[in-house]
Amino acid sequence: MNKGFQLHPDQASTFAPELDLLYFFVVIVCTFFFVLISVLVYAFAVKYRRRSDDERPALIHGNLPMEIAWSVIPLALMMIMFGWGAWLFFKVYQVPDGALEINVVGKQWMWHIQHPTGQREINELHMPIGRPIKLTMASEDVIHDFFIPEFRVKNDVIPGTYTTMTFEATMTGEFYLFCAEFCGTEHSRMTGRIVVLEDSEYEDWLAGGAADETPEEAGLRLFSELNCITCHGEVANARGPSLTGVFGEEVRLAGGDRLTMNEEYIRESVLQPRARIVQGYSAIMPTYQGQITEANLLNIIAYIKSLQGTTQE
Repeated sequence: MNKGFQLHPDQASTFAPELDLLYFFVVIVCTFFFVLISVLVYAFAVKYRRRSDDERPALIHGNLPMEIAWSVIPLALMMIMFGWGAWLFFKVYQVPDGALEINVVGKQWMWHIQHPTGQREINELHMPIGRPIKLTMASEDVIHDFFIPEFRVKNDVIPGTYTTMTFEATMTGEFYLFCAEFCGTEHSRMTGRIVVLEDSEYEDWLAGGAADETPEEAGLRLFSELNCITCHGEVANARGPSLTGVFGEEVRLAGGDRLTMNEEYIRESVLQPRARIVQGYSAIMPTYQGQITEANLLNIIAYIKSLQGTTQE
């Protein structure tokens, strides 16, 4: 990581070369027109300056082809930038199949990271090379921003909602991790590192690390400790809807609206249970606002996601 001053960070992810190509295209176009306009302004100012108080310039009727050209060419260049940027935007935020899902919680002033196998890290993220990674990110307090310059990826981590980030490393080594959003007095110290390993080294790291409960196991424990199972268990006449096999599926709400059961809806249902009630059930669930951390919410979500075609214990 101690690379000293770098004018241009390493290209260490699959996105980096493509984003850099767009960036340099924009820089070259802007530089070209800046130089062209500056030269023309100076040249016209000299050529068409008023030389005496009695001088009367010749009447200019305009040039239609030139006027069309200086309107159409910049428009075409802007549309190329827009289309190219939109294509890359959707590509960057599209999660590949088989991505390794890792949870990230930002809080003043640290990053808490949990792997699907249970390993936890503070201000570090170990990951394998050549494998897509999906981060599901939440904030305990204020807006943070997860930024890896060498990967050319960054995204806000916002309180009250989930944001995601995906990337795939193409280079082993250690890379900088920053918070790119001013988040308080110790913002400048909210740094860390990304450690990219070969597959065998990553497996050795997983085996050598002290693994806590997996997110699913922690979620099951919390599900019992918070007595969620008393209403959402697989029993007749349960007071709450079944959670088995419903993640990613459409549910009908009281009033007839429909929505997809996703991370956002589960989070809202835990913290604001009366906001949107499933059709056929009463608004009797208590709120857990202030009683559960963002990390534990992510564990409960992981447990519910694991209930595809299984029976709760």
